Amino acid sequence: MTTRPRKWWGWGYEDEALDDGLIQRGRSLVKSGLGIEPPEPIRPPSLEDLRFRSPRIDLPASVSRFCTDALFDRASHAVGKAYRDVVRALRAELTNPPDYVAYPREESEIREIMAYCEAEQVALIPYGGGSSVVGGVEPATASRYRGTITLDLKFFDRILEVDTLSRAARVQAGTLGPALESGLRPYNLTLRHFPQSFEFSSLGGWIATRAGGHFATGFTHIDDFVESVRMVTPRGVLETRRVPYSGAGPSPERLVLGSEGVLGVITEAWVRLQQIPTHRVSATVQFNRVADGISAVRTLGQSGLFPSNCRLISPVEAFGMGAGDGKAAVLLLAFESHDHLLEPWMERATEICAGFNGTWRAADAGERESAVDSWRRSFLQAPYLRDYLVTLGLIVETFETAITWDRFDELHRTVLSAVDAAVRRVSGKGLVTWRLSYVYPDGVAPYYTVIAAGRRGEELEQWAAIKAAASDAILANGGTITHHHAVGRDHRRWYADERGGLYCSLLSAAKASVDPRWIMNPGVLVTGPTG
Repeated sequence: MTTRPRKWWGWGYEDEALDDGLIQRGRSLVKSGLGIEPPEPIRPPSLEDLRFRSPRIDLPASVSRFCTDALFDRASHAVGKAYRDVVRALRAELTNPPDYVAYPREESEIREIMAYCEAEQVALIPYGGGSSVVGGVEPATASRYRGTITLDLKFFDRILEVDTLSRAARVQAGTLGPALESGLRPYNLTLRHFPQSFEFSSLGGWIATRAGGHFATGFTHIDDFVESVRMVTPRGVLETRRVPYSGAGPSPERLVLGSEGVLGVITEAWVRLQQIPTHRVSATVQFNRVADGISAVRTLGQSGLFPSNCRLISPVEAFGMGAGDGKAAVLLLAFESHDHLLEPWMERATEICAGFNGTWRAADAGERESAVDSWRRSFLQAPYLRDYLVTLGLIVETFETAITWDRFDELHRTVLSAVDAAVRRVSGKGLVTWRLSYVYPDGVAPYYTVIAAGRRGEELEQWAAIKAAASDAILANGGTITHHHAVGRDHRRWYADERGGLYCSLLSAAKASVDPRWIMNPGVLVTGPTG
C-alpha cells in the first residue's frame, strides 16, 4: 500500500505535477475545438479554506480507536471523482462531509461499527478507492440519520491465497489495482481487469459497481472473474461457495455484484485469473465512412475472434487523442494470448475490415509509439486532463450505455442530437464526441464525451441539464442508463424507470432483510423509508 497522499479535491497524487504536454493539449483543445481563448485556471483551494461543521455524533471507545475526524480525511471522503465533485471541491463547497472516517483492519471492527451505526441511526458508507463518478460514496443527507461514517477499506489490502492449479486468488477488497497485479506477477498470473480508474480503484469497488475493464470483447467485466465473495452485513456474513459454476438456484454472487454498498461491506473475494499474455499484435484501421466502421465492428464482434481491443473512435475524438487526423473514424484493433501466435487472427480481422472499405497498418515494432499506444496513454491521462479542463471553467462529462445492434443506429443518432441541442442551449459552444468501447455479438456499448463552455458559478446547473438530456434520450431509445459507471445517486431516477417497480421492490426487500435499519449507503440504488 502506497503512503503517497492523494489529492483531496481531484484525481491523482498531491505531489504529482500536471504534465506540460497535457496542459498544452488541454488549452489547444479549448481554443481549436470550442473557439474560445482558454482562461487562467482556477487555483484549487487549500484545506484551510474549508469550513466543516463539527462531528454531530460522539463515538464510543470501541470504535473511536480506528476512526478519525481529521480535516484531510473528511474532505477526501466527502465526494467521489465525478465532474460535479471536482467543481464543488474547487469552490470549497463540500457542505456534507462524513462526521468520521473509519479505517478498520479486521472484520470484527467492521461488525463493531455496524452495530454502533444501527443502534444510533448513523449512516455507514463503504469506501474503496473513492473513484466513483456517479455520487456513489457521498454521505447521506436524509434527516433521519444522526450522522455519517465513511468506512475506508484501505487496510484490507492483501492477497490471502493463490491457487495456481485452479488459477484463482483470494484477495481482500481494499486491494488497489496496481498492488493486485504486482502481487500476482510472481505467479505469472493476472486478473487482467484494467478499468480507466485502475491506479486508484479497488477490487471491492469493482465488484460493488460491476466495473468494466479495458478490453473490448471477451472477459472484460468483473462479473466474469468473481468466483465467490464474502460480505459483512448488519445481519451477519454472506459468503458464497467457491465453485466454477453452480445451477443451485439464483446466483448469490449476482446479488452482491453491483450492490454498491447498500447491502453490506465486501471484504474479500476469490477471483479467476489468467496467465500473463506473451503474444500481442495490434493495428489501426481507418474508415472514411463512419457507417462502414460500425459495420466492421459488428462483424468482428460476431466473428468469434474476440479481439482484446476493438474500439471504434469517432474522427474528432481520434484527433483529440492523437490517434487520427480528424477526417476518418479509427478502429484500434489488437489481440493477445499467453498460448498461441496471433497473426492468423489479425489476418482474418483485417480481411473483415477490408470488406467494409477499411485501410489498415500494423504496429511497427520499431516505431516509438503506435496509434494504439497513443490512445492507451491518452485514455489513462484522461482523468488528469478532465480535472485541468474543469479548472478552466469548462463542463466535461462522459456517459455510456449499451444497446442491441438492431436499435443502435436510432439510439446513437438520437443521443447525439439531444446532447448537442442541450449543449447549445445551456452553453452555446461545445463538442460531443463518441467511441464504441465494448463490443458484443448482440450489441455494443457507445461511450460519449461532452466538453462545453461553462459560466462561472452556473456550471452545475449546466451540467445537470446536459446530463438529463443524455439520460432521457438513452432510456427513451432502449439503452441502459449505465454500462459500467454504476448507478449511485446520479442515475437513480433513471435506474428506477429502467428496472421497473417490481424489481425495485425485490431489491428493497433484500436490503431490508440484511439492513433493516437502512444504514448502509442510503440514497444509492433504492429509495429508503424517507426517500
